[in-house]
Parts: sequence; structure tokens; C-alpha cells
Amino acid sequence: MMRLSPFTYLAPRTLAEAADLLAEHGRQTPTMVVAGGTDLFPNMKRRQQEPKVVIGLRGVPELRGISTDRDGWTLIGATTTLAQAARDPHLGQQYPALAHAAHAVSTPHLRTTGTLGGNLCLDTRCNYYDQSYHWRKSVDFCMKRPESNPAAICWVAPGSPRCWAVSSSDCAPVAVALRARFRLVSAAGERIVEAGDFFRDDGIEYLARRPDEILAQILLPPTDRSWRTVYLKLRRRGSFDFPILGVAASVKRGNSTVEDARLVLGAVGSAPVDATELAQSLIGAEPTTEAVDAVAAQAYRGARPLDNTDLNYAWRKKMARVYVRRALADAARLDLHHDSGQVGAALL
Repeated sequence: MMRLSPFTYLAPRTLAEAADLLAEHGRQTPTMVVAGGTDLFPNMKRRQQEPKVVIGLRGVPELRGISTDRDGWTLIGATTTLAQAARDPHLGQQYPALAHAAHAVSTPHLRTTGTLGGNLCLDTRCNYYDQSYHWRKSVDFCMKRPESNPAAICWVAPGSPRCWAVSSSDCAPVAVALRARFRLVSAAGERIVEAGDFFRDDGIEYLARRPDEILAQILLPPTDRSWRTVYLKLRRRGSFDFPILGVAASVKRGNSTVEDARLVLGAVGSAPVDATELAQSLIGAEPTTEAVDAVAAQAYRGARPLDNTDLNYAWRKKMARVYVRRALADAARLDLHHDSGQVGAALL
């Protein structure tokens, strides 16, 4: 049986107190914050992360809840659970793609515990990393968690100087496609970061959040009904599994033509891949299946999946074309007459 290693648990009651505790203890010993713990605690059992101090955020009221400000922005507390986000009437009406992405995470009991902020900050994953300590020790660890071997390599790409662990958050691609912003708070102050700048294409340093910062809020811009956003998720089973491909597509239509378009791919790199440049070839014309197929073909040619997640990587590359085509067609209001099977979509 895998057990948690010893640690000190602190339970602040305010965000300021949590930030002060993180600054105080983080200078002296490995310290992390936790909300739902559905990712951190299993990682601690596998000795992937070994904080000596854990600061719990569930008792901080200002980190929970969904509201709007006077400018029409929607503010979501980072410890709002995935279940709450999935069933919230406001999100369901104004940002249904995000509500759907939250609903697509794992299983009902884990969504009741896991948080939106936790899913956005999800540790990158890899077949060689997400194993028990003794399994990883038997292959001499890897550079993401080298343990006692500072010369450890990336087992996915042994000749690579970097870690290729994959971003497996369902909500991250949607946040980038919606052009969300994140409010980060520390004892030194706070800052607002664009969702697209929050994620780094590095399996180890995968977030732009500093060690002393807490993700406090997700800020969603006012909705425009001319935009339609879709999120599709590919996984082995219809529940529980992490995505092996996530596609967030947004299309803004005028009377007949496409005025703007965005495309973000998840679970294909160490950060969400913003492929908006491909989707913008749709701008200025009436959307057609041929135009959507051309974007999907470009996405297929650019897809370079590695053998570090579930299922065959060559098949996953092929599915990039299929899912990009379906997502853009749905967002552009085109009917491809396909049987979606396990595919789930939500529209904005």
C-alpha cells in the first residue's frame, strides 16, 4: 500500500493568511498548496512530490464561488469544485464549453472534490512518470523527478534536453480559447496573467505561476453570442480517463461569414497548443466543410504525438484531424452528419 510521507498541514482562513504562510514556509522547506487534493495526494503517495508543509485552501471563503463584476466579467474562485462549475446555471448558459470541460473530468465523486483551479494547475503526466516510486527507481527515474540521479534522461525522448510530460487538463484549452485571465496572489501582491501565458511548454516548469503564488480566480470576459465555442475530448473510456486529445474551437460568425476563429489543442504537448493561426484561414468567408477539412489536415500534419500517454501515438495523430474537423464544424454551425460516439461537445 502506498502511503503519504509525513508533512505539516496548515489551514488558513483568509487568502492573505494563506499567501503569508506560503511565503514564510516556502523559504525554508518544500511547501505546496492544496484544494481538492485529487492530484497532489496521489502524487505524494508515489513520491512524485514530497512537500514538508501543505497549506489547505478549502477553508478560504474568498476562493470559492462564481460571480460577475460591473464590467460583465465572470469571476470564478479557484477552489470552486468541478462539479459546481459543471452544473452552475450561469456558466452553463454563458460559457457552456467550460462547464462541459469541467463535467468531462474524471468521475462524479472526484469532480465533487477536485477544483477548477486544481485542474488548471494539473501536473504534467507521462507513462514513465506516473508510476510508483519503486517502478521509477527500477528504470533509473527520469529528468522530471530525478531523485538521486542528476543525470536522468527523458525516457520518452532519450536524446532530448527537455522533459516531454503532457498537459492533461480538460479546462486549460477552453480557458485559452475563451481568452480567460488568471488572478495570482502572493504576499508581495497580485498580478493578472493571460491564460495563454500561464502555461509553459516544458514538462517540468509547466506553469508561469511562481512558487510563492496562489491561483485565486479565473476571469472570463463578457460573452458575445456571435461566438460559439466547442470542447471535444478523446480518451479510452467515456469517463474517468485523462484526455489523450482535447480540442477547443471557437468561431465568431457574422450574418454568413466567419469574423474570427480560435483553435487550441490539449494533451498533445506540455502546454495547451494554441493553433489559432490555422483556424484563422476561415476568416472572411462563409464556412464550408472543405475549408474546415483544410484546417484539420494542417493540424494533422503538425501533430507530433509521443509515446508518453495512453493508446497508440500514430492513431492519436490521425484522430487530431478527426477531432479538429468535428470541433470547428460544430463551432461554425456546420453539420457533418457524424456519429460522435464518446465525443462530447458544448456550445457557446
